[in-house]
Amino acid sequence: MELFNKDTFAQATDWIGGSAREPEARFYCPTSSEFKGRLSKLQSDLERLPDLIDYYPLIVAIVGEIGNNSFDHNLGNWPDISGIFFSYDTNKRQVALADRGQGILRTLKRVRPDVKNDEDALRIAFTEVVSGRSPGSRGNGLKFVLGVVLSKTIEINFFSGAAMVSVSNNNKNLKIDKFLL
Repeated sequence: MELFNKDTFAQATDWIGGSAREPEARFYCPTSSEFKGRLSKLQSDLERLPDLIDYYPLIVAIVGEIGNNSFDHNLGNWPDISGIFFSYDTNKRQVALADRGQGILRTLKRVRPDVKNDEDALRIAFTEVVSGRSPGSRGNGLKFVLGVVLSKTIEINFFSGAAMVSVSNNNKNLKIDKFLL
C-alpha cells in the first residue's frame, strides 16, 4: 500500500498538467517492465483485502490494460516524458494512472480520420472495436475495461485530451464530458 500527502488523482493531474519533468520515482514507471513489476505489487496489496477477494484480479487486469495501452500506443511517439505515473491507495480504494502521451484522439485518427474530437474518440475507444493493427481482432481493451466496471462495484474516470468519460456499476451510462486541466 502506498501512502500520500496528497490525493492520488491530484498528484497525477499535477504531473500531466505541469511542466515536462519526471514524476517522483516512487510513482514513475519509465518502462513497461517497471510498470508490470509495480502492477504485481498492486496485486499483492489487493489480495489482502477481504472485500475484494472475489474480483481483485479483474481490478489488476483493467489497471494492466490501461497502463499497457499507455506504452503500446505511445511507443516512439512520446511528446516529452516517456512512461507513466502510477499510484494507488488501497485504504481509499483509488488507483491513478497518467501519461503525457499523444492521447486517444491522435491515436484513433491514424485509422479513423473522421474522428472529430476528444469526446468522440473516447466514445469510440470504449464502445467500438478499432485497431491500427489490421488484420486482427485487437482493439478490445477498453471494451473489456468497460465490461468489468459495469459488472462490479468499480468507478472509472478516464481522461484524454479535453474530455473525460465516467462510468460505474451504479450509473451504467457512459458519461462523456469536456474537461480541461
